[in-house]
Amino acid sequence: MKEIRKIIAAYDAIDLRSERVALAAVVDVEASSYRRIGARMLVRESGPWIGGISGGCLEGDALQRSRKAIFSGKAGRVVYDTLEDDAHQIGVGLGCNGRIEVLFTPIDPADPENEIEQLKRITAAEAPTVLLKVIETSAGIGKLLGRIKMLPSGTVVDRFAGISPETLNTCVEEVRDRRRSMVYTLPLADGEVRILAEFIRPETRLIVVGDNYDVGAMLGIAAELGWESYLVGKRKKMTREMFALARRVVGYDEAGTLPINDYTAVLLMTHDFSHDRRMIEIFAPGNPPYLGMLGPRKRYLKMRDELADMNLDDLPFFHAPTGLEIGAESPNEIALSIAAEVLAVLRKKSGGRLKLKKGSIHERD
Repeated sequence: MKEIRKIIAAYDAIDLRSERVALAAVVDVEASSYRRIGARMLVRESGPWIGGISGGCLEGDALQRSRKAIFSGKAGRVVYDTLEDDAHQIGVGLGCNGRIEVLFTPIDPADPENEIEQLKRITAAEAPTVLLKVIETSAGIGKLLGRIKMLPSGTVVDRFAGISPETLNTCVEEVRDRRRSMVYTLPLADGEVRILAEFIRPETRLIVVGDNYDVGAMLGIAAELGWESYLVGKRKKMTREMFALARRVVGYDEAGTLPINDYTAVLLMTHDFSHDRRMIEIFAPGNPPYLGMLGPRKRYLKMRDELADMNLDDLPFFHAPTGLEIGAESPNEIALSIAAEVLAVLRKKSGGRLKLKKGSIHERD
């Protein structure tokens, strides 16, 4: 979401009366790729771009193809295939070693439904959005290429690209259930289309409870990741940096007013047993995806005994001590450890070492 916000900010800063732009987006990936489906870069007619679709090996060529889309006014699709050892293929020797499909779409600022405007609405969503996009067509129906449709959470498809609503809604339901982007090849009356049903998560929300100096490190890494942070504690103890990094600051007595959704992590950093106990009683009934508490194991055991009626051992979202075991010592290292565990939990990963993982890093059916 952070990259999308940067692209939107860059788009809004351009004088679109005198300069045109295009959006390059990764729409399918096979085998190894530094970036995944949904990676984007905004390219200006004059050359500068923001965002990225690879680790650097494809951006130069993508710039030229984006400008071609701008000048032609038509979407274009390119497959960068570095699975074979072909010295003439872009990306070979630069670590790609995969098949990366990219769609280049000119952005019409006069169209209120262009992809950038759609992304603006998606960034404000509280729940995941599915963005449908035509990424390939059979001969004779190329005019569909690049067509998009945004589906906020809970909505169904009435019509899109000539595909039957029943077929589309089956695909969208699968994407929502699996919480991942999927590519489908679907029939039309006069051919077939491949569509990307992109699953776009809302911004990760972090609620930090505490007002000591180590909170600043946690808020800092959250800001670097593009998370939306809220802070609970005593205002008099907080620094200007803490206020600047938090979207909203409330006292302990207002903690229960903060919004929690399926992408919210709550972190207890008060270093005060009574405060933590009170916050657990406030947040645990809401079943947040992640609720973590600083402190040693013995502190958790004491908390479990005092809150016996809550059965803390049976709460899958409760993590105490919080964080991954990486030998963290300083506030910044501890913040890194915690952020890594939060991300792993929200993405439903184990948090283990990649060298021990069997198969590819990113699963693909």
